[in-house]
Amino acid sequence: MALWMNRAGSHGEWEQTFLQDERIYLQWEELNQNLSLISDKKELREFLRQTYPDAPDGRISSFLGQVWIFTQVMKPGDWVGLPSKTKRAIHFGEITGPYEFDGTRDPRLRHFRSVKWFAPDIPRSSISQDILFAFGPPTICGIDAENRIRDMAKNGWQAETSPSSGMLIPEMEAGDSAVVGQPAISLEEWARDKIARWIGQRFKGHDMAWLVEEILKAQGYTTHLSPEGPDYGVDILAAPGPLGFGQPQLVVQVKSGDSPIDRATVDQLVGTMRNFNAEHGLFVSWGGFKSSVDKETARQFFRVRLWGQDELIQQILDNYDKLDAALRAELPLKQIWTVAQPE
Repeated sequence: MALWMNRAGSHGEWEQTFLQDERIYLQWEELNQNLSLISDKKELREFLRQTYPDAPDGRISSFLGQVWIFTQVMKPGDWVGLPSKTKRAIHFGEITGPYEFDGTRDPRLRHFRSVKWFAPDIPRSSISQDILFAFGPPTICGIDAENRIRDMAKNGWQAETSPSSGMLIPEMEAGDSAVVGQPAISLEEWARDKIARWIGQRFKGHDMAWLVEEILKAQGYTTHLSPEGPDYGVDILAAPGPLGFGQPQLVVQVKSGDSPIDRATVDQLVGTMRNFNAEHGLFVSWGGFKSSVDKETARQFFRVRLWGQDELIQQILDNYDKLDAALRAELPLKQIWTVAQPE
């Protein structure tokens, strides 16, 4: 069995389609024929050259490796990871079917394999940095960390205690095996992962609530932080103005654990808002939210905001210079500038 990575669009725009359809897709929309009829790499390379006549040889080789993996190498029982672009998480599933082609579908959904998503929304902070590097570009590749990921699954997705080091993707193909490209490391993604790991280690329990309170203060809110211990669904009360009598009035719930929050827990916040006569709520979950919660985001848009790791880190970066000095000492960050490269 093997471990593969399959992205859902450059911006994650197809992520929910992958999850809801219980499939992974090969999204090269120009490939308009059943690729299972091509069983030879030389023939596939020629087909790709005809399909992309202006592409350089290096790009054709990259396409060849990824298409070959999807159509010929993947098999039922293999695991696949789908990196999320909408949250700091990776969805894991097991491939359950062969490569299939349906020419009547959207061009980006013609080529697919069935998948059982058995572990969606696994926080990136639970996964070792060297494995995260391997989950960078390209779109489809193999990841040499199958045993480690399977061990994590057996251990309830707890973080590794002594992970191996080094890059995980082989550079070149071997014989008839898949072409697997060297990952292109995103410095921005690497920096976010490092910040996330620091926060996850140092801001547990009540300290995470303190972090959120300081962000709200930096945004101009007057706050009340519940004392450490049972909070009855309220970690922070907040409202604008020097006395906190302005609008909107917020009820804030903060969860610092690594497990994603389900819809029932978010619904409890709505009930707590009514108890405090507050029209708005903020739920901060370091472990993120389950997909069932994501589907309700639009329905609660005018009442509730959800912050996972991405949103919380962005709020820290946006307000860092306004944060309390004691907090900045616990979370020392430095801004750098670098030349932006296209993906």
